[in-house]
Amino acid sequence: MNSTSQLNPKLDLSFERIVDVPKELVWKAWTSPEHLKQWFTPAPWKTVDCEIDLRPGGIFRTVMLSPDGQEFPNSGCYLEVRENEKLVWTNALSSGFRPVSSSVAHAEKITTFFFTATIALASHGSGTKYTAKVIHADEASCKRHADMGFEEGWGKALDQLVALTKRM
Repeated sequence: MNSTSQLNPKLDLSFERIVDVPKELVWKAWTSPEHLKQWFTPAPWKTVDCEIDLRPGGIFRTVMLSPDGQEFPNSGCYLEVRENEKLVWTNALSSGFRPVSSSVAHAEKITTFFFTATIALASHGSGTKYTAKVIHADEASCKRHADMGFEEGWGKALDQLVALTKRM
């Protein structure tokens, strides 16, 4: 997805923030499993496992742990990787650009919708302009994602990322 593409309000979710940390640290937090596990899931949820193969076609896999101890594995495929600038991935594909079968999605408890996410980073003074966009195939999927707390959850995770990078 081109970072300048128009959002479709019926299919897409997004938010943009200016954060007071350099984009190189934001990038490091997004691309290092040991860092990502510390911020990726909004507390009190946790990310207990992460695998990153940072290249187009490479895997992006996390395991989230709910407050009641239930695990939620998620996996996807990187579509675009531009160091310190842009990450694009989808949960509709697994590594090697292989489509995810519905039986795998069910077995791994993947959310009931697929999406493609873009994280764009741009220098903004001594900080970073951070833009997150998530596109969906249909209105029902977009609504489901919004109802799950997309903006609040992704925003809280970004706050956790910023706090982590200030300690790095």
